[in-house]
Amino acid sequence: MMKKSKVFVACDTTNVSKIKSIINKTQNLQIKVGYKFGLEFLNSKQGRNFLSKIKKKIIFADLKLHDIPNTCVSAIKAVKDLRISYLTIHISSGLEALKASKKVSGKTKLVGVTILTSLDNKSLREIGFDKNVKKLTYHQAKLANKAKLDAIVCSPQEIHIVKKVFKKEIITPGIRFNSITNDQKRVLTPKQAYKNGSDWLVIGRPLTKGNIHKNILSLIAHLK
Repeated sequence: MMKKSKVFVACDTTNVSKIKSIINKTQNLQIKVGYKFGLEFLNSKQGRNFLSKIKKKIIFADLKLHDIPNTCVSAIKAVKDLRISYLTIHISSGLEALKASKKVSGKTKLVGVTILTSLDNKSLREIGFDKNVKKLTYHQAKLANKAKLDAIVCSPQEIHIVKKVFKKEIITPGIRFNSITNDQKRVLTPKQAYKNGSDWLVIGRPLTKGNIHKNILSLIAHLK
C-alpha cells in the first residue's frame, strides 16, 4: 500500500443503529476513514440529530446542492451547526452559485460534483448535452478551479482529465472490488483509482453489506 489510503464509507441507510455499527466496525489504523451521508440519511427523522452529536470524525455531507446562488448559500448556513468536513454542490449550479457558496462555507471543504457515475454518454444526450462525459467533466473541472472549490467528485475513469486543470483533492465514487456495478456505469477497483490519482475513495455496498470487518480486510488486501 502506498501512502495511508483514505476512504469515505457511504452510510446509505436511515437506520441509526446500523450507522453506529458501521462507524464502530470501520475504525482501522491502516486506512484513514471518513463517513459519507447522503440525502436519504440527512432527510430522515433521526439523521440530522444523530449527525449533530458525532464528534472527532470526518463527515462528508453529500447534499449535492443544485440551486440558485441564494438558496445554496442559505442551505450551507443552515447546516453550519453540524461541523461538516466536506459538502457537495453540483458544478452545473453555475459559477455564481459556486463562488457564493465558497464564500460562506468556512472550514467546510466545498466539493464540486461533476457528472454522476450513473450517467454515460447516452444519458447525457437524453438530457440534452452535446458534449460527451470526458469533455463535460473537463469543462466542469475548469469551472471548479475558477470558483476555487476545495475538492472535486468524479468517476475514477475521469481523474486524469480533472487533474489537468484541478490540483486539489479528488474524491471518487464508483469503486467496486469486482465486476458487479449495480446502478453505476463508470467504475474501477480501489487500486486502479488510487493509481489514477484519487485522494479519497467513496465505498458503500462493497464495505457495508455483510461482514464489515472482513470487507475492510478485503479492501486493504485489494490496495496492496
